[in-house]
Amino acid sequence: MARPYSSNKSSFSYPPRYYPDHSASLFDDFRALLVRVFHALVRFWRERGRRIAYGTLLSSVYRLRLNLAYNRLVSFSHLLVALWVVVLLWGERWVFHSKVESCHWSNWEHWPEGAQPHRVALVADPQLIDPHSYPGRPWPLNPLTMLVTDNYLRRSYSQLQSQLDPDSVFFLGDLFDGGREWKTAHGDFKDPEWGPHPKGEQKYLKKWHKTYGEFYWLQEYARFGDIFFDPWVKSGRGKGAEQKRRKMVASLPGNHDLGFGDQIKLPVRNRFETYFGEGNRIDVVGNHTFVSVDTVSLSAGSSDQAKRHDLREIYEPVQNFLGDLKKEKQKAVSRELRLLRGEITESQFKHGIEELDKVKSDDKPTADISAPELPTILLTHVPLHRPPGTPCGPLREKYPPAKRPNGQTTPVFPDHRNAISVSAGYQYQNVLNEKDSENLVEKVGNVVHAFSGDDHDYCFVTHSDAQANVPEITVKSLSMAMGVSKPGFLLVSLHNPLDLTTGKPLTASNQPSQPTLQTHLCLLPSQLSTYLRYVTLALVCIAILAVRAVLVPLLGLRPFALDPVASGGMTAAPGARRGRSALLPVFKAKVEDYDEYALPRGFSASHFLNGNGSANAARDRSGSGSVPGSGSGSGMGHGRRKSHGKGSSAAAAGGKWGWAGAGSGSGSGGRARAAPRIEIPSEGEEEDGYGYGGGGGYNGGKWKARAKGGRGGGLQSRSVVGVMLREFWTTVWRVVWMVVGFFGWLAWKG
Repeated sequence: MARPYSSNKSSFSYPPRYYPDHSASLFDDFRALLVRVFHALVRFWRERGRRIAYGTLLSSVYRLRLNLAYNRLVSFSHLLVALWVVVLLWGERWVFHSKVESCHWSNWEHWPEGAQPHRVALVADPQLIDPHSYPGRPWPLNPLTMLVTDNYLRRSYSQLQSQLDPDSVFFLGDLFDGGREWKTAHGDFKDPEWGPHPKGEQKYLKKWHKTYGEFYWLQEYARFGDIFFDPWVKSGRGKGAEQKRRKMVASLPGNHDLGFGDQIKLPVRNRFETYFGEGNRIDVVGNHTFVSVDTVSLSAGSSDQAKRHDLREIYEPVQNFLGDLKKEKQKAVSRELRLLRGEITESQFKHGIEELDKVKSDDKPTADISAPELPTILLTHVPLHRPPGTPCGPLREKYPPAKRPNGQTTPVFPDHRNAISVSAGYQYQNVLNEKDSENLVEKVGNVVHAFSGDDHDYCFVTHSDAQANVPEITVKSLSMAMGVSKPGFLLVSLHNPLDLTTGKPLTASNQPSQPTLQTHLCLLPSQLSTYLRYVTLALVCIAILAVRAVLVPLLGLRPFALDPVASGGMTAAPGARRGRSALLPVFKAKVEDYDEYALPRGFSASHFLNGNGSANAARDRSGSGSVPGSGSGSGMGHGRRKSHGKGSSAAAAGGKWGWAGAGSGSGSGGRARAAPRIEIPSEGEEEDGYGYGGGGGYNGGKWKARAKGGRGGGLQSRSVVGVMLREFWTTVWRVVWMVVGFFGWLAWKG
């Protein structure tokens, strides 16, 4: 005889549990943990995951089908979205095209007919935003600022290249904002003892040196190339053999790239020149000699610290370049003339082996340094010196020129608001000192025009006799984050035809001083104004959608919001009955057992359905049990278990919780009793699929109201407010996510 509770079946073994093996390696424990997690996920997928995924898929497909209906696609909300698409395309694309198109060369050039000028674009202070720009900003804002400013630079410069297609592009320094702050891989990166960081930046130095080093600077270099090099290369493709020689020069450094004067770190400058080229150079462009001078390094020679410390490594390369400049200019012009004549540009020696005693030195080619002097254009990041208060002219954005007194024809002097401030500070100096400016103009020689950057705003100045009366234009910054509302760039058109044999200009004898260059300031759109237009349109759209949400139930407009039950979702299946929630009961019996708790003979259900029982207390003589106000003459009641006559047959079929059929309701015995019931109004109940609560439903452009007696008035008022709120929220959310998504796509595309 088997023992109690014993079983003849094989013993059941529980699945083995995982116990860590202390003798095993950490890798084995981690692998075992991964295996357990994988098996848990597989088990979840088999038990519940598949059903959840399938239900979610069906619900999504059903909601998609509802949203793809014609009445929802062609709706007022989507009309506003279409309006926003046009506005965003204008603000993020078309306005840049329009602004640059208005600067086309033919709109402002005035050269003789048949002239073929060489066209140059000058770009100043793009100053890519980085962690140095706004060190106190939290994480989400800094990347967003970088994205917005980069897109502005990219769109502006791409339109410059695609529409204007300049022959040459020169950058005037400050390519980066914090280029001098990112630690180099080699060399000493310590601040000099006489030039420590200001107190506001001291707390960030440790993080900057640890996080932002050589690799980060290389990423910034690639970022600069993506914004500026790529459009330039793309613009030069497919031009054919007739394309003019194109040149792009971005080697002129600014104080944000290297630092200024005696605070420059040599490893930082070496890194910059390694990737961008020498800061001091000569370029012959459009029969003009462009001389770029690293004036941020030049200023170290005249600083106070140069008298106390050896700073020759900083300023000597610039001084040596200026000392040999006139000779180098002639060599550059000679090479350019030979290139234009189609000759070999460099001296070449005959390949061969000669005995030392038979070498002839009189047949070796030599460079021609007797070339004529071409008009020279000086490029410097720091503007030349001028007396404090020297006005910059009417094109300066920050402050217009001061109003002239009656009868005065010359600009007001001094005009400190309209002028560049003659001041200096940590790692900057607004203008060169007077001695450096005079020496620079003298050593460069034959300067017909100077162009500078650094100030971010436009400034035109004609210098004094000590600086050879050189006209100078300080070019606006191209960036929207440099304190100017309307950034810009400068276009320069060069026309100086030469006799290729002699190198002399082919100007008319009666016009020996005819200018050889023309300039034009091209202004870009104000991003702040664009964003203000976006905000204004957003407020207008919200107001319009609010008014429409109020008018939907009042005027019977077709609602945009789907009924929460009819929309599918997680509360109802696609085939569920619309208008009735499956979560809450709609009807509830008042009594539990009609055999045990039978109503008195002759009592009518209208005693319970009507608020005033005495008004309908009369006995139903015919025994039909009809309910007044039911809309039909049929009775609707419960009977006893034993039916009496045909009038009670429907009630008997209803059972304990059933309803009487829609028959005549008359019985032979007159014992049919009306079953009381309470109707529970459910939120979202509808008449035809577009209802919004107990207040009625939408049908064919008309809102149908329910019974006005009892609690109907309160329910109706509450449901109307719910309709308004749901309609407002649904339409606003639809417009917001579609507009934000499109704006994000435009930002991602650049």
